[in-house]
Amino acid sequence: MLNPSPPRGVPVPKQRARRAGATVARIWAYLSRQRGGLIAVVALALVGTGFGLLAPYLLGTAIDDFILPQDRDGLLRLCLLLGGIYLFGGFASWVQAHVMAGVSQRTVRDMRADLFAHLQKLPVRFFDSRTHGELMSRTTNDIENVATTLNQSFVQILTSAVTLVGSLAMMLALNVWLTLVSLVTIPLVMLATRAISSRTKRHFSEQQRRLGALNGFIEETLSGQKVVKTLRRERKAIEQFSEMNESLKQAGTLAQTLSGYVGPVMNVMGHLNFILIAAAGGWMAIRGWTSVGVIVSFLNYSRMFSGPVNDLANQYNAIQAGVAGAERVFEILDAETEYDGRGGIEVGEIAGHVAFSDVSFGYRPDKPVLRNVTFAAKPGDVIALVGPTGAGKTTVINLLTRFYDLEPGQGTIRIDGTDIRELDKDGLRGRLGIVLQDAYTFSDTIRENIRYGRLDATDEEVVAAAKLANVHAFVRKLPQGYDTRLAADGGNLSQGQRQLLTIARAILANPAILILDEATSSVDTRTEMHIQQAMAALMKGRTSFVIAHRLNTIRSADQILVVDGGEIVERGTHEELLARRGFYERLYRTQFANEAI
Repeated sequence: MLNPSPPRGVPVPKQRARRAGATVARIWAYLSRQRGGLIAVVALALVGTGFGLLAPYLLGTAIDDFILPQDRDGLLRLCLLLGGIYLFGGFASWVQAHVMAGVSQRTVRDMRADLFAHLQKLPVRFFDSRTHGELMSRTTNDIENVATTLNQSFVQILTSAVTLVGSLAMMLALNVWLTLVSLVTIPLVMLATRAISSRTKRHFSEQQRRLGALNGFIEETLSGQKVVKTLRRERKAIEQFSEMNESLKQAGTLAQTLSGYVGPVMNVMGHLNFILIAAAGGWMAIRGWTSVGVIVSFLNYSRMFSGPVNDLANQYNAIQAGVAGAERVFEILDAETEYDGRGGIEVGEIAGHVAFSDVSFGYRPDKPVLRNVTFAAKPGDVIALVGPTGAGKTTVINLLTRFYDLEPGQGTIRIDGTDIRELDKDGLRGRLGIVLQDAYTFSDTIRENIRYGRLDATDEEVVAAAKLANVHAFVRKLPQGYDTRLAADGGNLSQGQRQLLTIARAILANPAILILDEATSSVDTRTEMHIQQAMAALMKGRTSFVIAHRLNTIRSADQILVVDGGEIVERGTHEELLARRGFYERLYRTQFANEAI
């Protein structure tokens, strides 16, 4: 297989969004792209909240001017006015919620698009260090947490800010001394909020991390269901899932419990504030320093003043989860791509001369995989790489395709005399064709799966490539022919048919250099014959590198490189290596004897 299993390790990002402030600033950078929608939301918030701020004042006026003097007509007119204010405020809030839903969804759409586009630019090294399920969790769960936070919390923060400022202004206008009394509990609220938030932030981050790990385990288990059932590991899988599920439950419970303290604490502070204002206001009313209507208005404004803090407390879970999710998204966006800071020589036509010169490489500095590897391939040569598992064969291919790059001092790899590190990666890979042992197909038609090799190919060119790859013979027997839609992972085709499909894809791409990685290792003899014929058509006139365990498939190779322990221990043609009676001869005889059995 072309994809190795190097040690797991997370690439160092350019800048990690570890502080909540930095994360919020980056979310705002996305949100601010929706200027029109944001202006509408702010305007609606000002209008709706502004009308809401009139209501307590009118209630106080009703008591002093209409209820105490028993003016029924005036009270009726004021009640109708209050009803209109409440209806208009409710309508403005409904429109505001509708507009904000569109703003938040467009924002996370842009964020999700940037994340997916960035993932396409990340090196293979990045994906080797993470499970697919964990990455899926970041592109789905974490993004949705951000969407929820924007849709719910942004409007709440905006209206709370307007309400806070407006109610404070109205309280100051009504009575300065009662306003000072109402501010007594503010320092207590700030201290309590800070004490709780400092503890809950890390727990929400841990909850997201464990959720990503659980998603990764689910994805791996579902993908490997045949292995799980064949080895009767269902019970073990359930046990592992239960452990991870319980771990996630504990992290979630701790995060939710700690954050749940905010609401009750804020309610206690609000009630304390209400008692202080009622006591002070009652004492002032008895002395004739203020009216009953002013006290009623003031109590309502004090509720409105403390309400934003309580509302934010109720949104605390969503805010924390959204910030934690955004941090995980930005961690991926900060990961260095294959193209950061690196240009490259534009790749033109390639003759196909490939030379490895004293190449030494390891996925970790302390564990070399290749040692002083040197060989050359002329245009049109077929180079076979053989050796035991883990010898370093796939690493040679990883370096040739620049899935991993050599560092200075680790040797050089040249194509047509140019160091491949100086070439544009896209241009280089556009001249390479790769057929893997694990034939990967997409959930699309057979026609489009073949066309994946060259997206501008015509239907006639697709069929021509299919014929060369021996695909046409079985496709024409299908009811829908080339329009047959493949199931996930090509489940409605055999392994051999999927392999032939990937060869047709490579033929259509028309590469200058071809890489075949164990392309016939898991098929029957008859299918292998078809694949060998397709491979012969594909390799004709191209420099080809073939990784093979079945040594009888590489007898005609121009050069066979025997790799063991990261070194080329033998090289030559099939006949030369057999005559030498060394490592290759022993490997061949052992395999021949096993196949004879």
